[in-house]
Amino acid sequence: EAGQVLFKQGEDNRGVFCVSSGLVALRSHHVDGASTLMRLAYPGEIIGYRSFLGKQPHQTEARALLPSRICTVTHRVAAGVVAQNAGAMERLAQRCIREIDRSHQRIISTATCSNKERLAELLRRLMVLHGRRNSEMITMRLPLSRMDLADLIGVQPETMSRLIRRLEKDGVFGIAGRDVEMPLSALS
Repeated sequence: EAGQVLFKQGEDNRGVFCVSSGLVALRSHHVDGASTLMRLAYPGEIIGYRSFLGKQPHQTEARALLPSRICTVTHRVAAGVVAQNAGAMERLAQRCIREIDRSHQRIISTATCSNKERLAELLRRLMVLHGRRNSEMITMRLPLSRMDLADLIGVQPETMSRLIRRLEKDGVFGIAGRDVEMPLSALS
């Protein structure tokens, strides 16, 4: 269900989890009680493998943002598969490399693109994944809060309101609460 926790930060690893449908947020909780949304996991992604491979507790929390279907491969079964199949270990290593590459790209984007450009790109990606198209427009209900959007592009929450106003002023996006619309022509 939306809001259900798959694993908690600091919890021992119980295995790896395959996202079959829905949307899962991977969030880091801080000592002061605040948290940061690190990334989103979509269908086809595997989560929990870092703590599995590192033989350590989870460094993040995984929580469903939308109703999701998750396939759980228990720690014992996953360890058996990896021990008996070098190809499985290689695929997990490739996922780790893609995760490092994604983090690298995020750092470069922060250094080379404006906050407004990063927010526009994030909204376009979310539109492709969650939007509904009609003849001229694409609309969506944001699957995450403005605070989560701020985390994903690396800005303070109070900056998000200014960025949204700038995007609306440009005329590409219409944003009211969590409802977002844009012309289909702006997807390209």
